[in-house]
Amino acid sequence: MTERTILVIDDDIDLVEIIRVTLESEGYRVIDAQNGKRGLEMALEDQPDLILLDVMMGTVDEGFQVAYQLRKGSETKDIPILMLTAVSDQTGFAFDPATDQEFLPVDEFLEKPVSPRTLIDLVRKHLPPSA
Repeated sequence: MTERTILVIDDDIDLVEIIRVTLESEGYRVIDAQNGKRGLEMALEDQPDLILLDVMMGTVDEGFQVAYQLRKGSETKDIPILMLTAVSDQTGFAFDPATDQEFLPVDEFLEKPVSPRTLIDLVRKHLPPSA
């Protein structure tokens, strides 16, 4: 079985490390970027199997902009994106992939903090085992 790569784009270094430990213990390779610009570069260079993306980094909507860019790119448009954020705690924001895909082109919207079990389950949902 080929090792699957997950790109984490988040400026919270402590959270990235928790995610790394959680996912590496399940056999995934984890790479990370602390900002959207570097995340986009790494998505093109490394062609990850899945992306975990924070909303608020350098700006309050940096993650949204990164998601739009990823979906526009021919090489990145099909990579599953799981968006991690605490933004709904602060704004009352809610996301439903069935109805809000055009507004926010991600596959899942997860509230921080996300439990390790939930994270693993959602990664497996969007990354079925390779043959």
